[in-house]
Amino acid sequence: MEHMDRKKFIKTGILAVSGFYFLNSNLFQAVQPKADRGEKIVIDAPILIIGSGYGGAVSALRLCEAGKKVVMLEMGLNWEKSGIPFSNLLKPGKSAAWLKKKTISPFMNIFSLTPFTGTLDRMDFEHINIWVGRGVGGGSLVNGGMAVTPKESYFKEVFPDLDADQFYNTYFPLVHKELKVNVISEQFLKDCPYYKFTRVGEAEAHKAGFKTIRVPNVYDFQYMEKEYRNEVPRSALNTEVIYGNNHGKNSLDKTYLKKAMETGNLEILDLHCVDNIKLNDDTTYTLEVQQTDTSGTVVSDKVFNCKKLILAAGTMGTLKLLLKSAAVNNLPVHEQIGKSWGNNGNFMTGRNWVKPLSGGTGSKQSTIPVGGIDNWDDKEHPFFTEIAPLPMGMDVATALYLLINRVDKKGSVSYDASTKKLSLDWNGSNTAKMRENADYFIKKMNRANGGTRSHFLFNNGFGADVCYHPLGGCVLGKATNEYGKLKDHDNLYVLDGSLIPGTIGVNPFMTITAIAEYCIENLIRQNEFA
Repeated sequence: MEHMDRKKFIKTGILAVSGFYFLNSNLFQAVQPKADRGEKIVIDAPILIIGSGYGGAVSALRLCEAGKKVVMLEMGLNWEKSGIPFSNLLKPGKSAAWLKKKTISPFMNIFSLTPFTGTLDRMDFEHINIWVGRGVGGGSLVNGGMAVTPKESYFKEVFPDLDADQFYNTYFPLVHKELKVNVISEQFLKDCPYYKFTRVGEAEAHKAGFKTIRVPNVYDFQYMEKEYRNEVPRSALNTEVIYGNNHGKNSLDKTYLKKAMETGNLEILDLHCVDNIKLNDDTTYTLEVQQTDTSGTVVSDKVFNCKKLILAAGTMGTLKLLLKSAAVNNLPVHEQIGKSWGNNGNFMTGRNWVKPLSGGTGSKQSTIPVGGIDNWDDKEHPFFTEIAPLPMGMDVATALYLLINRVDKKGSVSYDASTKKLSLDWNGSNTAKMRENADYFIKKMNRANGGTRSHFLFNNGFGADVCYHPLGGCVLGKATNEYGKLKDHDNLYVLDGSLIPGTIGVNPFMTITAIAEYCIENLIRQNEFA
């Protein structure tokens, strides 16, 4: 293959590579430079996974452990291999945003950028903006790492057909172990000046009559203690999180994906963006894929053929692939695809003039949240609130909160063939109750502690358009069978946040990972990948 006649290659215009080409070989490195634009490389892969987030990482590990050969396509960069450092919040570099000329964090977007395939992307819709992670590890690269197990009562309400006992006794503990979840030392929390915002937030919540909880995390708190003592490079204490953490954080590239790679059965191809999917007559799939460079320029057009396809591109990525492919390739899509979408009740809010005469919330803040306010049992105003950091490099006497509410009115997602983009049926009526809860929360906090609603951060103090946790659109047991196999298909599976019907009541990655573990275990047991 490496000595393939160049004239013959150009004449045919197509390079076909069959079988387990990828294992312990330099085949890709050998063939990629030979392909000019207009020439399509055709590759056969028995099992293909699109996306390297929680669902994709779980699927890859369990299939590789079962001796299966797996190819994973990731549109973002393999950051570990790239050697490019992640940026911090106050000094964002080229790695900060996905092909943008300006930073796109929820605030502090005063920094210009050269377009680069960075870690953080934002999808803008009319009434909501959705932030997603880009790179090997997906959302685990850019989230706050809050490893929250949902309330069992709400889990049963959201998933009445699942065996909750099995999840709480088996799958959640398994995920806790695999993701290396740990809890901050109470003594360190008490002593560390970087957690003044948490101590103030909890004290004020108690004064207002709210109950607080300690929230586990995937960030290594032993590493953080060493950071504080200046024994290791700083990360969480150096305003790193939303653009990635250089140290301390057990993102998926350090847990599930690392273990999968160690089996020798996984090949991860980064900067490979899947454009559309076609179902073939023999029930296999053909994918049109574009490989790009770090400026977003397409350097190679590829066609992947696979017998088994797992969609784990994240809620929005999976829905776009399914709905676009239905529009352009007549890919069969069940009527439930795109339905029961939600923002997981995400609603940002804040308070100004918080302890302004006693040091506010702290000039230095760890980016890793460890505190939450649990008001879920309040029948009139049920919510969970993350006491969020706001590391501005100075004390701004401001408290930031991410409320996670019920989603009583779900939205839906469709594909607009004219704009070639997703369309989201979601507006103020979907978030009205969330806004009511945020107003109740802020007023109660301010009455007890002083302070004002934060106009500094959001329009009129409310961030109804902020979404970090898009969920649903391909709900387990509705658009799929009970294990994530897509209805109307023999060899297509969905294993990501789109399986959850719009809401889970807490930060969702623990639940996404647990459901992926449950699904892939049963799919393998049923010989779906034989």
